[in-house]
Amino acid sequence: MTSIDDLSALDLAALVASRVCHDIISPVGAITNGLEVLDEEDSEDMKEFAMDLIRKSARQASAKLQFARLAFGAAGSAGAEIDLGDAQSVASGFLANEKADLEWNVPRLLMGKNRVKLLLNLILLANQCVPRGGLIKVSMEGEASAPRFELRVTGSTTRVPAVLTDMMSGQEPERIDAHTVQPVYAMLLARDSGMNLEVVKEEDGVKITATTAE
Repeated sequence: MTSIDDLSALDLAALVASRVCHDIISPVGAITNGLEVLDEEDSEDMKEFAMDLIRKSARQASAKLQFARLAFGAAGSAGAEIDLGDAQSVASGFLANEKADLEWNVPRLLMGKNRVKLLLNLILLANQCVPRGGLIKVSMEGEASAPRFELRVTGSTTRVPAVLTDMMSGQEPERIDAHTVQPVYAMLLARDSGMNLEVVKEEDGVKITATTAE
């Protein structure tokens, strides 16, 4: 079992790349299927169906890539700041293709890129906590230099993924692979940003907080 601290930069990069590829394989594959239908079918109804599939899948792929670019990529130079309005835009686009709705109550200001990346990764964690759909409320208190992020997740079924439960209790994940690397990456971002991460299962949902360490 590889511990989080033993995970090399090369392995982390490879696992995150695998995660991003996994997320966009489905819509890109659907585009390919739609193009094959256009090539093979003479029916106008089938061609219209194929075009609808291509349009929808292209939007999904674009939204996922734009989100991944900000959440995982090296946007800007070292020490750069990112507009939280851009974070809202990519988060809204990403969740438009998911089962959860987004309520964004975060002021539009510039913030250090790793803290913005952390916020987006917390949204990914929140989305995993509501597998059958629901609402993700995102809010922020404090200044850009010392923020406190809070995400409240509600829905018909809410849960905290086992890998996240293990890490919050101080345990190492049973394994670190492309499926579990995102929570690990979120924890590493929180550590790098000087923020304490907490995930709590409540009676009416899940609360995720990231607070600047004093």
